[in-house]
Amino acid sequence: MRTIQFREAIAEAMSEEMRADESIYLMGEEVAEYNGAYKASKGMLDEFGDRRVIDTPISELGFAGIGVGSAMNGNRPIIEFMTFNFSLVGIDQIINNAAKMRQMSGGQFNIPIVFRGPTASAGQLGATHSQAFESWFANTPGLKVIVPSNPYDAKGLLKSAIRDNDPVIFMESEQMYGDKGEVPEDEYTIPIGVADIKREGTDVTIVSFGKIIKEAYKAADKLQEEHDISCEVIDIRTVRPLDYDAIIKSVKKTNRLVILEEAWPFGNVSTEITYRVQDEAFDYLDAPIIKINTADTPTPYSPGLLKEWLPNSEDVIKAVKKVLYI
Repeated sequence: MRTIQFREAIAEAMSEEMRADESIYLMGEEVAEYNGAYKASKGMLDEFGDRRVIDTPISELGFAGIGVGSAMNGNRPIIEFMTFNFSLVGIDQIINNAAKMRQMSGGQFNIPIVFRGPTASAGQLGATHSQAFESWFANTPGLKVIVPSNPYDAKGLLKSAIRDNDPVIFMESEQMYGDKGEVPEDEYTIPIGVADIKREGTDVTIVSFGKIIKEAYKAADKLQEEHDISCEVIDIRTVRPLDYDAIIKSVKKTNRLVILEEAWPFGNVSTEITYRVQDEAFDYLDAPIIKINTADTPTPYSPGLLKEWLPNSEDVIKAVKKVLYI
């Protein structure tokens, strides 16, 4: 094992797959000459050249469409958005073409394409640059949606995404690119659609994903230390397909569920999890499910308001105590 940054894990995953398959290329704004807006493609232009690491104009609709068309013709593109907020400019290509082409062509075309880039808030970037669209994309049949929370998961899942024959939305975080974690020296992949129990526990299940899961870890540490409460923390890693079985199995053990998600409260991933758990494990629940989300407003710019808007570890602690009737 060795310790690398999240951005290095992303670059390694792409580079390793591009060395193995010449049909794979990377396209996006500043991915080449600038080594990536967040240095997640550092060194790749030097290794692969400008025919496989391609800088684009500010034209998400255009290069998303080029990616879909080239995937239909046998390539395996990786399309980087500087942030998924900008994917809205090209969302027609993702929703109406990439996600639907296999069905609408009667299986004549696979679309092996990865759309990747940062999601959710990243400090004081304002309301239009701080949005989480995981549930938007996950609501579309034909798309797979991955949101890793650490370098190990990021590398293994990105390699699987690049090899997948269906379109994959791979969502990162600007605030995690500098995070460090252990990654094996040897090649490995992580299967899409399998959650990971990051911490085993017996008293309550906490489900989360992406960078906000760090608040669940903080809460679990404090609850264990101060109240001897044992929290099982599950990182779903893949929003679609979602590993319902892992969550339900945990709830049947702990009998309580708290879901932490950085997203607006209406119609999100935690809403879907809540429905499935009450449908399949209602008799095992000893308390109502609690889901913790952001405030139901656009993301504020003010640091004081932003702190109040985002969920945090204290919110998780309060929720855990509530489901335990403490």
